[in-house]
Amino acid sequence: MWTVTIDGARILLGAPIDDFVIACANRQVLDDFRARLLDAFEGTYEGALQHYLCEVTHDTDKGTTYLSQTHYAKEILRTYNFWNATPCLTPIQPNTHLNKDDCDKNPAPDFHRRYRGIVGSLGYLVTMARPNLAWAYSKLSKYVQFPGNNHMLAAEKVLRYLRGTWNQIIRYFRDSHENPNVLWG
Repeated sequence: MWTVTIDGARILLGAPIDDFVIACANRQVLDDFRARLLDAFEGTYEGALQHYLCEVTHDTDKGTTYLSQTHYAKEILRTYNFWNATPCLTPIQPNTHLNKDDCDKNPAPDFHRRYRGIVGSLGYLVTMARPNLAWAYSKLSKYVQFPGNNHMLAAEKVLRYLRGTWNQIIRYFRDSHENPNVLWG
């Protein structure tokens, strides 16, 4: 995240990898800055921001902010054919012990690609708006190089859990209007 002030207007620029998000209260300053940035980096303008990394909804009057990845969770479930799966209550079966003895030293390419894809998708959810998947993700990610059948079963169990919780969100809110600068999560 970078900031710059031009003509008294503060510009915020976020660039997690190869995309930029630019925000500024002054539209003319924003448009001029964007044009110079795109010329310098030979980029393209994709239009007004609608979705980026996760959905953010903010209600200033109520002092609430919501973070959501429901769209991405739904896409994961559809990609791996788990949208119609029967949901389960936990992301990983209690007392599940994944270990390297279950590893396949030469997994089939499609199997390996599927496992890596599932685990990578879950990791993206964990880093943004789904910390409830962090423990399961940490266990699954240890075996991305040589996954075995037990690892895949555990990964698919997480997808079944995600099916039942795909629309969960994180809500941040102010405790009271007495101190509007205190954020509670």
